[in-house]
Amino acid sequence: MDNQTSFPITPEGRWQPSPAHAPFVVATIVVAVVMVWLTGMGQNALAANLMLVDPRQFPWEAFSTLAGRIDALSATLAGGQIWRLITPDFLHFSWTHIIFNSVMLWFLGSQIEWMDGRARLVTLFVVASLASNSLQYLVSGPLFGGLSGVVYGILGYCWLSQRRRRRFQFPPALITFALVWMVIGFTPLPEMLGLGRMANEAHLGGFVAGLAVALLSPLRGKRWG
Repeated sequence: MDNQTSFPITPEGRWQPSPAHAPFVVATIVVAVVMVWLTGMGQNALAANLMLVDPRQFPWEAFSTLAGRIDALSATLAGGQIWRLITPDFLHFSWTHIIFNSVMLWFLGSQIEWMDGRARLVTLFVVASLASNSLQYLVSGPLFGGLSGVVYGILGYCWLSQRRRRRFQFPPALITFALVWMVIGFTPLPEMLGLGRMANEAHLGGFVAGLAVALLSPLRGKRWG
């Protein structure tokens, strides 16, 4: 047993941290759940303050072209509203949406925070957020939200990092399911099933960002032994 841990870790990495081991993940989930309540699941005026760009500040025609979306984003960032690059993560539109994202964030995010360190997880969170939110906005405009892009970033990170050095509790079928679901999201099937339109570009952007962080991050740290 590692003398810096309070629970055994097998060679296969079969363990799950407690909330005390992953305070950043816990805080992220708590904030997201609170914002679901405060925004009325994205239905009140507060929700616009979490979007990448406030749609009330621009004519809707501005979001109909890529150039218009870029101009609106540039004006927003020039006004100092940098937080908007991250805050769409905390905007959810149903309890199913927030519950699924929270479960996945806890299951894998807590392992990253405990095994690879909080700094690595925060870096992954920020990079995945920037990539997923920016790509989704550039393709579809500001009406989206959720932690799904971050979750896909965590999935990509765990999958590739696990191949470099096995340590996470990561069922192999999970990445297959996630990729199949992402592909399905680019088809009309979710809307035909009444699931609504999915933030497909956010999923793709987050996943690629997670792969990049795994590829570029050094395999070292206090948990490596």
